[in-house]
Amino acid sequence: MSIAYWSTMDTPIGPFTAVVASDGAVLASGWTADLDTLTPQISRALVPGELREKRDLGAVSTAVRRYHQGELDVIDDIPVRQRSGEFLQHAWDVLRTVPAGKPVTYTEYAELAGRPTAIRAAASACARNATALFVPCHRVLRIGGTLGGFRWGLETKRWLLDHESPNLS
Repeated sequence: MSIAYWSTMDTPIGPFTAVVASDGAVLASGWTADLDTLTPQISRALVPGELREKRDLGAVSTAVRRYHQGELDVIDDIPVRQRSGEFLQHAWDVLRTVPAGKPVTYTEYAELAGRPTAIRAAASACARNATALFVPCHRVLRIGGTLGGFRWGLETKRWLLDHESPNLS
């Protein structure tokens, strides 16, 4: 039976909860204090047999704190684990290469993922991403720069984009 750990941390934009496998890979995360909101996002193949609360998730907790304090690249090397079809897996990997402060449109994201006509599939990759922040779906915008959707709310998405903006001092 696999065991995963979870913790909720305070951030400037509200509580952030992460579910982490015993090897340190993030299975689900987002700006909520409700664990029951996150667990359905974990791929069926990865659902742990047991979830235990843990005050500190080590590198994950440190990265969340430091990211919100302004160290934007600390999330880049945190391992994540999601399961889906080949395109979504690839699209999530590609999304991790989009740098902070340089958001892309859904069209550009589809192009980066190697399927320029698969704009809806790119949007689906964002919508089905269980590991918010670590797979930074907030960095994808509609054409024209409008926010589009975000599971954790548009105010949170706007805060994240502003936080990552190179124009801030």
